[in-house]
Amino acid sequence: METSGQVSLMSMRFACRVFSALVFAACLVGCASKPETLYAWGSYESQVYAHLKGESREAQIEALERDQEKIEASGKTAPPGFYAHLGLLYAETGNDAKAVACFETEKVRFPEAAAYMDFLLGKYGK
Repeated sequence: METSGQVSLMSMRFACRVFSALVFAACLVGCASKPETLYAWGSYESQVYAHLKGESREAQIEALERDQEKIEASGKTAPPGFYAHLGLLYAETGNDAKAVACFETEKVRFPEAAAYMDFLLGKYGK
């Protein structure tokens, strides 16, 4: 025959198991949904890496231009540095007009980059 202490202990164990199962299920559900990102990165990070490795500037420009079209079509925003990097690639290939346009875009979208963009505009905007 069970005593009231044993019944109480069994009820507590059962409650702990149910609570643990609910917490585990909540964690699984929380991990299943992917949070919405603030920026659409595209291949920006890999293009910066390619730039540092000295790979073809023209190929990087093509990839970033494709990303720019996709980002604009999706209604999202390019990440900080995207237009500055694209502008530097344009400048390195001799297309100063497109470089200036990219620097201006970066400056408008990310005012915290204004000082650096002004420096680049002074250098390539002549």
